[in-house]
Amino acid sequence: MIRYSFILLCCVVLFWSCTPTEKDEAPISKFENPILAGFNPDPSICRVEDDYYLINSSFAYFPGLPILHSKDLVNWNQIGAAITRTEQMDLTNSGFSRGLYAPAISYHDGWFYVVCTLVDLGGNFVVRSKTPGGPYSEPFWIPEINGIDPSMFFDEDGKSYVVYNSTPPDNQPLYGGHRTLRMYEFDLDSMKVVGEEVLLVNGGTDIAKEPVWIEGPHIYKTNGWYYLMAAEGGTGYNHSEVIFRSQNVKGPYEVFEGNPILTQRHLDPSRPDPITTTGHADLVQTASGEWWAVFLGCRPYEGPHFNTGRETFLAPVSWENGWPIITRGEEEVKYQYPVPKMEHTTEAEIKLSGKINYRIDFDESLDQRWLFLRNVKEDWYSLDTQNGQISLDLRPIAIDEKDNPSLMLRRQPHLYGSATTQIRFSPENENEMAGLVILQRDNHFYFINKTADQIQVLKKIESGYEELASQPYGSETVHLRIEADGSYYHFFYSEDGKNFSPLLREADAKYLSTETAGGFVGCMYGLYASSNGTESTNQALFDYFELTTE
Repeated sequence: MIRYSFILLCCVVLFWSCTPTEKDEAPISKFENPILAGFNPDPSICRVEDDYYLINSSFAYFPGLPILHSKDLVNWNQIGAAITRTEQMDLTNSGFSRGLYAPAISYHDGWFYVVCTLVDLGGNFVVRSKTPGGPYSEPFWIPEINGIDPSMFFDEDGKSYVVYNSTPPDNQPLYGGHRTLRMYEFDLDSMKVVGEEVLLVNGGTDIAKEPVWIEGPHIYKTNGWYYLMAAEGGTGYNHSEVIFRSQNVKGPYEVFEGNPILTQRHLDPSRPDPITTTGHADLVQTASGEWWAVFLGCRPYEGPHFNTGRETFLAPVSWENGWPIITRGEEEVKYQYPVPKMEHTTEAEIKLSGKINYRIDFDESLDQRWLFLRNVKEDWYSLDTQNGQISLDLRPIAIDEKDNPSLMLRRQPHLYGSATTQIRFSPENENEMAGLVILQRDNHFYFINKTADQIQVLKKIESGYEELASQPYGSETVHLRIEADGSYYHFFYSEDGKNFSPLLREADAKYLSTETAGGFVGCMYGLYASSNGTESTNQALFDYFELTTE
């Protein structure tokens, strides 16, 4: 009897040891923020059944307004863009941080709608398509809107609205940054506004405290309430997200006492690895009932300096007493959260978050993450997939002109990493240059390039170029590399692509930071060729582009 009792006891102990306890359960899978690393600002999102679609600002870059798809909110693939044809929109003469501001994407009754502002060159417009990746229609202009950052809302009664940032009442600001949120009803048959403009919010959450730059509004309806969410505080360090609600779409809207529902402005700026300037958010509810927010944020490396631009982050949303909350009190936006509960996942064709490492050998068609500066109106590049190379014509246009230079760009996704290419180029005169750039804007970039008899690193300044380093070099072919190293960029060259020699170390990365260079964009690596004002029939051939991150 004792023997059988002992055996039974052993079985119980074995069963208990093999049964997973709460402590021993497999860790919940987590995703890594930002979900779109590098210059991907002003996100807007919508869901259609099990599919999610996201759009970002693109300013003067082309194609404009990239559209991405995911089934899990974490892994994304670009499937198109809303602005792909010069006939739709001409960005020529747009400054680097002008052009296409703060789009919003939505879906209604079989149509995808993108509403946006073309700053300086046309104002507010809507384009639409039956397929999310496009092609999208010619723009329907909305001249009645005097402002920026429009978004659309489709109510249950069949009426549609467009809500936006606008001027103060009677165009008489009470203080700097005084703005309003306004709304028009929008007729989807005529694609025009109808009725009178409605003032929803004057100034912000408390006009007595002079809140600035109320913008990026979205309206949602849930549980019988209309929620009006917007950014407040400007896109710098004081950025935040605030919310109002009403039982009537036209208001009046009550202010949430717990505002802001997202900000990091009150946290210690010297904390380790901060995420700052969070705001310009959009909300989405998943099929399982979870709520999530996408929003922009920045990753500075030294004080307020950041080079990767405003990026897209994802965070869970909780509801408390009828109000959505993204962060509370001293809560930091996290680099990792548990993944959303989804039935499906997405395999990213090119990783857009976490460690990003890829090589493009130009042996197939160009993927949609390549960007150009303004509209490509002539065939100045030629892809030879059989030989695995792309050629760029040397044209008179340079980066600091408000036109379309021979320049192909990829976002710098992280603070540490590198971009490498091989170039075949024989200059025909001293004005001809081709190579690899790290670019923030027209007068703030570094350029490692090949001339007739040397490799050099140039720094773009207001008055032209400053030569930082040079090395005699006579061969037609050279591998060029730019390495991002926190607050520095390093520049290398190689004859064989294996053994790289430094040409310049510790170029100041802060020169390309938003804090120094200004504007709303982030740094880009680019393949670049120019004859700098002279006519040329020459070409530069690039054999690959490789990007790595740490």
